[in-house]
Amino acid sequence: MPTRAGPDRARTALTAQTNLVAGWLDTLDDAAWAAPSVLPGWSVTVLIGHIVGVLRSVPVLLGRVGPDPARPLVEHFPPETAAPNEADRDEEAAAWGTATPAGVRAEFAAAAAAAGTALGSARDGSIAVRRGPAAVADVLLSRVWELVVHADDLGRSLPHLTAPGLDPGAVRLAARGFANLLAARAPGHSVELRVPPYVAVQCIPGPRHTRGTPPNVVETDPVTWLRLACGRVGWADQVATGTVRASGERSDLSDYLPLLG
Repeated sequence: MPTRAGPDRARTALTAQTNLVAGWLDTLDDAAWAAPSVLPGWSVTVLIGHIVGVLRSVPVLLGRVGPDPARPLVEHFPPETAAPNEADRDEEAAAWGTATPAGVRAEFAAAAAAAGTALGSARDGSIAVRRGPAAVADVLLSRVWELVVHADDLGRSLPHLTAPGLDPGAVRLAARGFANLLAARAPGHSVELRVPPYVAVQCIPGPRHTRGTPPNVVETDPVTWLRLACGRVGWADQVATGTVRASGERSDLSDYLPLLG
């Protein structure tokens, strides 16, 4: 399994992806802000407001760095985290549903600036979160996941417009993180998941393969992998369209996806 990325990479990726989304917001007209997003019950405005909340969490979390030994990433994202939390979605819709574009832009700018300041002084260690101490790198990885996946959500919500850019470093970090999470949840050596050019991991219990090309291989592109990991697209549909290439009797990953809701 690839090693965990350090906090410096996560910090750089988070800053870069935030800047790309910030620049994209300036291109939107009022009709785009009011349009429904691809996430049920959320407008584009609410989705952007949710991203503001993600950025606001960064200085709060980094303000709690301590020395306690961190628990593994998989313990902070067990399989039940794949279930959508409808209560949280309703709360976000209520909080941002009547916000104005100008107001959300201002909140985004303020949250991005505060997150940038906190990231600039972030140090290694652990952060107390709901399931116990988590490594700073893992906490920042979760913020990268949010920024990258929601930037993609925004692009899919407004397909007639140029989509927000996806920072290659952020996509790399997110793709590797999700692949590692799958390998930790379903440890084994019977299937090789390949997301070129960023990551390849072995996973799924079964016969161990030791020589040559594994008999069970799954390969897809990074953005499709992120969408599968977060339930934005379905496994069967992606196999049918060829964006996922799966060979071998154990290569069906549908029982393990999505990894997050």
